[in-house]
Amino acid sequence: MNKLMLLMLAAALAACSPSQPSETVDFLVAHPDRLKEVQRLCKDDRATAGEELCRRAAEAANRRFFGDRPEQKTK
Repeated sequence: MNKLMLLMLAAALAACSPSQPSETVDFLVAHPDRLKEVQRLCKDDRATAGEELCRRAAEAANRRFFGDRPEQKTK
């Protein structure tokens, strides 16, 4: 019984840990439609969208604007 409780506690703690960001700057650079959606979310309600996601979206927009886009890479 103690082993079961320990296993359940470990599983619960693992589920509570912060997850890795699913939308990185590189992902947003490669997916301009999602970038526009995130920018709209940040403009409408930055608190709900999250500060970190809005910062990643801003960095992705800068990279796209200044020419660091996947479609511009030379072969």
